[in-house]
Amino acid sequence: MADLEKTLYDLCLPLVDDASTLSVKQMASADDNEILLYVYAASEDVARLIGRKGLMASSLRQMMSIAARDTRKHVSVKFEAY
Repeated sequence: MADLEKTLYDLCLPLVDDASTLSVKQMASADDNEILLYVYAASEDVARLIGRKGLMASSLRQMMSIAARDTRKHVSVKFEAY
């Protein structure tokens, strides 16, 4: 099984200015069939990760969905700025 936190981190890393501001955490979910991943970054980097009209965020979510296929669970990716 793929380490989904590391996969998402590796996908986001080239998109941020400062790698030390990027963090990806897996959170507990009320639904056993769901994996919640949160991306924490500086506000300008989060804007870049979401992209215009959410295009980058949508692409990241699609790639994480593919990465999680062998887990047979739904992956939710949320973006948080600090």
